[in-house]
Amino acid sequence: MSSWRRTEVRRGREYTVQPVSAASAQKEYVCPGCGLAVVPGTAHVVVWRADGVLGDEADLASRRHWHTHCWSIA
Repeated sequence: MSSWRRTEVRRGREYTVQPVSAASAQKEYVCPGCGLAVVPGTAHVVVWRADGVLGDEADLASRRHWHTHCWSIA
């Protein structure tokens, strides 16, 4: 992954947001925002709960890859 992590609050929950550059995006994922593919070579963000009740390991395991636009309007 690349760039700097940040914390964002959405609907009262804290999330860790990690940007991924196009050069670092090497796998395909399904965006939970739109249901479409985040294809290799596409800059995007990886998002996971920062305040989950099951702990950091569980939060990280449930991370998802979002199109940057989809996350910004979520």
